[in-house]
Amino acid sequence: MGETTDVRVTRHPGGVEDGDQLATEEPLEIRVDGDPLAVTMRTPGHDAELAAGFCLTEGLIDHPDELERADPCTLADYGNVVDVTLAGAARDRWAEQRTKARRELYLSSSCGLCGTRSIDRIERRIPPLAVGFTVSPVMLSRLPRRMSESQGVFAQTGGLHAAGLFHADGGVRVVREDVGRHNAVDKVVGALLLSGQLPAGPGVLLVSGRASFELVQKAGRAGIGFLAAVGAPSSLAVEAARRFGMTLVGFLRGERFNVYAGGERVGDDPASRPPSGGG
Repeated sequence: MGETTDVRVTRHPGGVEDGDQLATEEPLEIRVDGDPLAVTMRTPGHDAELAAGFCLTEGLIDHPDELERADPCTLADYGNVVDVTLAGAARDRWAEQRTKARRELYLSSSCGLCGTRSIDRIERRIPPLAVGFTVSPVMLSRLPRRMSESQGVFAQTGGLHAAGLFHADGGVRVVREDVGRHNAVDKVVGALLLSGQLPAGPGVLLVSGRASFELVQKAGRAGIGFLAAVGAPSSLAVEAARRFGMTLVGFLRGERFNVYAGGERVGDDPASRPPSGGG
């Protein structure tokens, strides 16, 4: 099954039968060196990126060279499987800690791994975040439209979250869609990891919906220093962003937005600056 599923509906008023397209939601099992780790409900597509990004953002690996490969397969009757092969220190850590670390649980598409780690523990494993760049308010306000232009499945179904990574000048790096906002972010991170583009460097990660603590965590683990959300942040997301040294923007709608942390990365528009020099 692909990213969309055809269904029959009855439209009102009028009671007219018609066809419709829905965003597909199916289980994906992530295995590490053959051992089950987690099952997540996701939209099929970019499954290897999702698994690779999950392993980085959830702390199974700390560096791209600790991931040997991520191989999609279809061994399970109930859904697809991606088997991740670790390398180096990550393989040794997994061999020692897999019984404790393995989460044989069902991860819903609407929620991440809430409360599994304290901010203190995560903070010690956040790489240096990119600094020395700014994003103008005008450029920031343009990003939601640019992301929506890359959301092909959302345009068909209206039922997907999105995450997009943009250069500091507003250029699109990668956009991914999924029924779960956490999965969309993991797909973006996985795309960077598998293409050798981590740490992410200067740029903005934009997410549809709200900004939760888990999304701040995932962005930080990828070295992304600027997270913007169309919706509201949670209190823990703001606390974590401030601790990590990350810029966090919420309620990015049109020209309006709120800066909750890291305002130094939000720069003035050149056109709004007073002229320099004498008269």
